[in-house]
Amino acid sequence: MNRLILSAAVAASLLFGCLEASAADLVTVNVGIANSSSDVAFFIADKKGYFREEGIDAKFVPFDSGAKMVAPLGAGQLDVAGGSPSAGLYNAVARGIGIKIVADKGSTPPGYGYQPLLIRKDLIDSGKFKTLADLKGLKVAGSANGSASTSTMNEALKKAGLKPADVERLYLGFPQHVLALENKAVDAALTTEPSATEAVRRGAAVRFMGDDEIYPNHQLAVVLYSNTFAEQHHDVAEAFMRAYIRAARDYNNALSNGKLAGPNANEVVSILTEYTSVKDPETFRTIVPQGTNPDGKLNVESLKTDLAYFKSEGLMEGEVSLDKVVDTSFAEDAVKKLGPYQPQK
Repeated sequence: MNRLILSAAVAASLLFGCLEASAADLVTVNVGIANSSSDVAFFIADKKGYFREEGIDAKFVPFDSGAKMVAPLGAGQLDVAGGSPSAGLYNAVARGIGIKIVADKGSTPPGYGYQPLLIRKDLIDSGKFKTLADLKGLKVAGSANGSASTSTMNEALKKAGLKPADVERLYLGFPQHVLALENKAVDAALTTEPSATEAVRRGAAVRFMGDDEIYPNHQLAVVLYSNTFAEQHHDVAEAFMRAYIRAARDYNNALSNGKLAGPNANEVVSILTEYTSVKDPETFRTIVPQGTNPDGKLNVESLKTDLAYFKSEGLMEGEVSLDKVVDTSFAEDAVKKLGPYQPQK
């Protein structure tokens, strides 16, 4: 009996030692997140062990907007970020800070307008707001000046024959949009999910128009690599992208008709409730999710449109071309190794 106990103890010790060695071999990758539903592929890759299978320990660092990730990314404090193609990003590159846009993280194909234009419910109920032209003179919340959402607002204003100067912009973190609408501190907001659905659920706002209608196929969110990560840790950067693409494909298998209602929706909803501050599964079943390309493909034309808008608004501090910022090689290499996407039936 003693020998059996001793053997079991030795076996357990050896197993524990192997696990410790395995954990010690993992490479830490610091990942900036915006705590929005478009972070879902990062969460799936972490929860399902895809990062660990690639030898990566992903450490998530929260920010209240993608624009605020640019400085720490350029300084090497972040390796990866789920950000937006913002004026701040392009200005950083123009100053010589090394950052690359490497994959799609969130876009607005038809039916997936996940950053809708919200209007305060009392303005709708009273008839004071009926069309986009009624945006004139209103206070509109956004995430950050020069973010991709400002280009969305520009497209909405153009549809109404208005200009950016015709509205007053206030920049807040997305969860703060809900409170600002409730307190009537703002009249409207471009708010990403799940905060958009939360504002509607609380009766603070009405979903007036999806951003898939305002700006179809807008490249709203992207995966960013620091140049240090991409160049000096190229193998790890490739491994990270493989894990990410696997997770993006799992996410696509959860989509159906503009909702999280696909074959593995329950799994994705469970992961979102675990990793985000929204703990009600029905919220995620109700939201309009973002589109995320299962091969990580970027909409480069959308990036060009946004960059031209930033230039027109005088938000650019220097000259930069997209070919210095966009690097599709990591996603392309991952797809070659993983093979074509096969939708789950």
